[in-house]
Amino acid sequence: MPAQNFRHRAAPLAFADWPALTADVIPAVCLAAASIAFAPILHVVSPVLAIAVEALIGLAIVIAAPAYAPSIAIFVLFFQNLFVSILSPYLSSPSELEFVKGYNFLLCAVMWLATLALYLLRRRNHSAEVNRIMWWGIATLAVVMLYFAMGFVHNALASAIYLRNIILPLLLFQLSLLTAATFEIRITPFLTVIAVLLIVCGYVEFLFRDFWLTITNGYHFWHFDELKATQSGAWEAEMRATGNVPVDLLDRFRFSFLNTPLLEDFGLSTILRIFGPNMSPISFGYGIGFFVLFLFSVGRPWLALVALPLLVLCSVKGALIMVIFVGLAWMSTPLIGPVITLGLGLMALVGYAIAAIYIGLQLGDYHVLGFMGGWNGFLQNPLGRGLGVGGNLSEGFYSIDWSAAQQAGSVDGAVESAVGVLLFQMGVGALAPLGFCFAMALKAWRIYASSGILTQGLAGFGIIVVLVNGLFQEEALFAPPALGLLCCLLGLVIGNHIRSQAALA
Repeated sequence: MPAQNFRHRAAPLAFADWPALTADVIPAVCLAAASIAFAPILHVVSPVLAIAVEALIGLAIVIAAPAYAPSIAIFVLFFQNLFVSILSPYLSSPSELEFVKGYNFLLCAVMWLATLALYLLRRRNHSAEVNRIMWWGIATLAVVMLYFAMGFVHNALASAIYLRNIILPLLLFQLSLLTAATFEIRITPFLTVIAVLLIVCGYVEFLFRDFWLTITNGYHFWHFDELKATQSGAWEAEMRATGNVPVDLLDRFRFSFLNTPLLEDFGLSTILRIFGPNMSPISFGYGIGFFVLFLFSVGRPWLALVALPLLVLCSVKGALIMVIFVGLAWMSTPLIGPVITLGLGLMALVGYAIAAIYIGLQLGDYHVLGFMGGWNGFLQNPLGRGLGVGGNLSEGFYSIDWSAAQQAGSVDGAVESAVGVLLFQMGVGALAPLGFCFAMALKAWRIYASSGILTQGLAGFGIIVVLVNGLFQEEALFAPPALGLLCCLLGLVIGNHIRSQAALA
């Protein structure tokens, strides 16, 4: 497409006016809140009852209100841990807390499974393009399941956790794809409401930290995390590696700005991070970064600017890099065209990755050391070892000698790098989930190239940036508000495009 004919359009995915959508947004928010609030309450009574009810809720949503499924999935990714924190005084141990935090995956998995079952029954009603994407996705899931079976015999718990982390973005993509290909999804007003809620929570936490921790029972919630860190040896390992000894809870919230020593000469040594309603600064940072871009793409720039300071206060490099790269891609496209923009963007990301690895090795950055450990493990065993073998959940993680790793230029194994962990655990099989996400991102970029709708460009190039961030963060690919949220948007973009094209035809 000629660059001079290309014009950005800040168009949402919805097709109706805002007043007509109010009746959709309020029920969706209420249904989403109720669907995840019941789980921790019922868990106190009986875990079996909670699992059964949550599964039935997921099934009922797909049967009775299927168009709400992607919206509910996005809501529970951000707000489940808020409900868990509020009810944490009724939980007895860190292991029980971790179990309850898994109900959002259960709900999303059940909604995906029910949607997939309906698709298989009616696949002839879908277009050839949807069927082709679905079968490639199912093949990708099959590869992941094969490595899950390999790792399960070595470490069942770690294998199951990595299975959940790897497949959740794929499940969210298929759930959104099938839903958007079948129904007209009015997602923009819902996501705007979610963005406002996250912004309010972020500023309340920043301005009134003690009040926030009190009303959310945050002190009790983080006490469980302290017990877990003490029992696992995480605190001891962190104190040995950093020399920092936390005195109170707020000390645990203080981090080097952007988690790098490169900015210490500018006086930006430490910052009190914001954790948000999902109780994770990295997850919250990626979520805020996503909504900064999304709000701008749908014509809400002032609201996006209000959210921008929260992104800085989360102090998450990956989320800032995503916002910068996607913003530059948006600005570049009308000037030089989508094809050249994509090519230059990919070259810039490769240059960024090479520079970050080089500088990280000079500084002894543990994310880079973890990636190099995964790369070395891949070269030693290109076929992989199975999910759960290696990674931050491995038995030897807290006994890593970081000083020796800095001298060697890598760790023995793979940690702190999602791509490194995937290469170590899955070998060449890691190309299946990474390649599938990259291929779908390119498809979304092609749609953006023909339409100029910024939201489609966000889905396409945002995925690519996060995949590169996975070299240096486990959370980039494994935290649901990072890759998972973008995959959900990606499915909506592609599904909506396929349905619109079918309607025109």
